[in-house]
Amino acid sequence: MSTPRDDDALSWDGDDDPTLDVGEKRAAEPEQPEPLQPEAEPLRPEPRPTSADPGPRAPAVDSAPTGEAAVEEQAARAPLGNVGLVGIGMIAATFLLFAIGWLVAGFRLRDLGLPIPDVTVLALTIGAALAPLVWFVTVLALTRTWRTWQRFLLLILGILLLVPWPFLSLGASA
Repeated sequence: MSTPRDDDALSWDGDDDPTLDVGEKRAAEPEQPEPLQPEAEPLRPEPRPTSADPGPRAPAVDSAPTGEAAVEEQAARAPLGNVGLVGIGMIAATFLLFAIGWLVAGFRLRDLGLPIPDVTVLALTIGAALAPLVWFVTVLALTRTWRTWQRFLLLILGILLLVPWPFLSLGASA
């Protein structure tokens, strides 16, 4: 059984301050007085429709999605959780390492004496180094409304497609 002295060790002075509460509790909004009801006006005859008057209007159609479409839209707008953000960060780091790998491999290919002009090798090296970065940004930009697993599937596909094979085949000693 704990004593009040033990409980004091687990609290700070001022913990019971209601302004420090966080959560779903919200401060009560001040109530606004209801407007006074005007006295009943005498009934007037309704104007008759003229030829310029289109007549009664159709009710407005609500364009908000309902049912399963609303759930999907709400899920798409929900922010990524911690696991999703860490996963995106790891994939971003992988794509950054791939870009560096393509740069290193391209400059090593230039030193091998291939019968390709240096300008061509330089252009291809820059294009290959930009490919992982462009893939990453494009997938994130174009799949904002997609589900998280679909976005990760495309990012992993990019990892598999954009591996810097020349860097891996030449090795670190070349």
